[in-house]
This record gives sequence, structure tokens and C-alpha cells, in this order.
Amino acid sequence: MLMRLDRFLCLCDPTLTRKTSKKLFSDGSVRVNGEPVRDAARKIDTDQDKVTVGAKELVYRQYRYFLLNKPAGVLSASRDRKVKTVVDLVQGIGDDFFPVGRLDKDTEGLLLITNDGALAHEILSPRKHVPKTYIALCRGTIDEKAIASLQNGIDLGDFTSAPAKAVVLAGEGEDTTIALTITEGKFHQVKRMVVAVGSEVLTLRRVRMGGLWLPPNMNSGSCVERDGEELKKILFQDGYEDDEERFLRRYL
Repeated sequence: MLMRLDRFLCLCDPTLTRKTSKKLFSDGSVRVNGEPVRDAARKIDTDQDKVTVGAKELVYRQYRYFLLNKPAGVLSASRDRKVKTVVDLVQGIGDDFFPVGRLDKDTEGLLLITNDGALAHEILSPRKHVPKTYIALCRGTIDEKAIASLQNGIDLGDFTSAPAKAVVLAGEGEDTTIALTITEGKFHQVKRMVVAVGSEVLTLRRVRMGGLWLPPNMNSGSCVERDGEELKKILFQDGYEDDEERFLRRYL
């Protein structure tokens, strides 16, 4: 791919500003195939040319993938003039990045931030049935009858939810923590399903998409970049461990 050298630098190293990159060109720190280049507008072939800044070689990646542990209170959107968005939490990425799917503003947990539209379409496509697992603290007791209803599918008025996986992880005084795995992504679906069995979601966290799990020790608001090919293999495989309940209790 042909690209201006100054744009290449900024895409490869998001810490660079226009001022700092201009200085790198002027002092001869930028080299293409070993030769210093002072013309920021020079076109390079990202697949063929070797670009270095000082001793560091820069490598261009067309698509990038970030796993974010979304905190509550942050909007699942690319940009917003009034409130902080999930994309604002990932430093040094461009305007073409977006969250794959949405989490409600008060919902926490696993969210993928990328600029790969094709992958996002695959993950969100209803035909793929990519499972998503949530940990929900629910008001009151979730009994066996309620768990059976969640597992069998519930008539929510505008649609009937597909059969889900549901398991009680803990009882906390008058409240109950459950894990719920669904293959759809309707508006407020988890919250509506819990209300339909006579309870209410107090806190909600997504911990899995496909075979991709949120690292249990990952701090809220932090993110980590993942390799694209590895990520694609993980996303579309079964993500459960042999001892499912014990595995899910790592998030309590």
C-alpha cells in the first residue's frame, strides 16, 4: 500500500505529534531502506519499504484489535462531544476505530475495539450465534424455576429469547449472582430476561464473547492489544472450560 511517510509514522507510533514528527524529519532520524529522508510527503510502499526512526523499525498494521475492560459510566460509542466513550479509553488510535457491539452505559466488562469492519460484522451477525456470557448480580433469590425459564427461552413481548445457559454462582444475602450466556444481542436483553423471572439486575458485567474471555485480573478501564489472527481463531471457537461453574467463579 502506498502512503505518505508522515502518515505512516503517526499510524505506527501514536505517541508522535505533528511537531515531534517534523523534528524527526529535520534531524535525519527517519530512514527509508537505510537512507535518511527529510521529505514528510514522500510516498512509501508499506509492504516493501523498511522504515526506521533511530534504531526502531516501524511496522504498519492496517487493522488493530484492543480488548477493553469497560467501566460503568462510559458510553459504548466511537465519539461523543459531551461524555467519555469507550474509544476515548484507548490511547493513540484514529477516528476509524469503534466498539464491536454495545454495552449499556452502566454495564461493565469485555468489549472489543477495532477498525476491522469485516470482523465486527462476523461477530455481530445473527447467523453466527456467537455466545456472550454475562455475570449478573440480581435482586432477591433466583430459584430453579427461574433458571429453567432462562434456559428454555422467555417471551419478552416483542420477541422470545433463544434458549440460554444459566447457572447460579453465589447467593449474597438477599441477592443472587448468576452467569447467563445468550447468543442474541437485543436491546437490554439480559436485564429484560431477569425482570421476566421476577428479579432485577443490580450490576452486570460481560466476561466472554465466543472463545474470548475477559482476563479476571484485568483492571477496569484498561485495555490490551491482541494479535488479529490469534483473536479470530479464539473468537469463533467454543470458549468453555471443563468445569464451567468453577471457571466462572473466578469473576466473583
